[in-house]
Amino acid sequence: TFCRIHQKSITCLDISSGGGLGVSTSTDGTMKIWQAANGEIRRLLEGHVYDVNCCRFFPSGLVVLSGGMDAQLKIWSAEDASCVVTFKGHKGGILDTAIVDRGRNVLSCSRDGTARLWDCGKSACLGVIADCGSPVNGIAVGTADNSLNLGTPEKAPSEREIGTEWKILLLAREDKKLQGVGLQSRQPVFLFVGSDAFNCCTFLSSTYILAGTQDGNIYQLDVRNTNAPIQVIHRSGAPVLSLLPYRDGFIASQGDGTCFIVQQDLDYVIDLTEADCDPVYKVASWEKQIYTCCRDGIVRRYQLFDL
Repeated sequence: TFCRIHQKSITCLDISSGGGLGVSTSTDGTMKIWQAANGEIRRLLEGHVYDVNCCRFFPSGLVVLSGGMDAQLKIWSAEDASCVVTFKGHKGGILDTAIVDRGRNVLSCSRDGTARLWDCGKSACLGVIADCGSPVNGIAVGTADNSLNLGTPEKAPSEREIGTEWKILLLAREDKKLQGVGLQSRQPVFLFVGSDAFNCCTFLSSTYILAGTQDGNIYQLDVRNTNAPIQVIHRSGAPVLSLLPYRDGFIASQGDGTCFIVQQDLDYVIDLTEADCDPVYKVASWEKQIYTCCRDGIVRRYQLFDL
């Protein structure tokens, strides 16, 4: 356990691609980079006004993307903590981000109901991918199954769009809808109505996706036919806060403090934590190490061993 990174609730964290560094955001108003091995703080990233909601490393592991309640999206150097780009355009707090391929383009979603695509090199907005009329709590981008019709763009994409073709963007919406949109076409691909607000979503593969709701449901869907879910996993009524693909399954965390790994055709469960009333907001992994962040202000690291 790393108790000294933040003073208050930790809302998001990520681990770099090499496993050496962690980044986290907190309701104490700070965002910090730390050694993943021991929690020792390396850098303080300062520049957002109000709380920082989300953070993630670029694939290089040398750069961080963050979104805040100030409606700003920022890119930071993990080496010297400088803010190299600030994106402005959202009208409400940014709730989640995604990175397209190596990171020439990035995505964000917001309380303002939109998801936007950004050009990192020119620090410009390339377009509104979706305008939902309801807060978008989480997004995920993935390569679509080649049998899926992603639609055709109404106008030719900008040459600044890099890697958007054959991609689908998932939107976990507050109005109980999970939406799929062609990233390059901006055209709707599917709309699935769930039991409650969707908090998070992720890809298991090019055909299978997961999405978690406020009332504790984890839906597994096939993007080629979203009329009915493949299965619904429900372990408690607590909000599903985080979903992360892991090996041949996934890791989920909930608002009652539970965090568990589902593997092997989604019927084998390993519990990392039991319900203890402190929400586990986010899960990150590097190889066999799993990191969680919690309302109690502690980052926990688990080491998995093959049985």
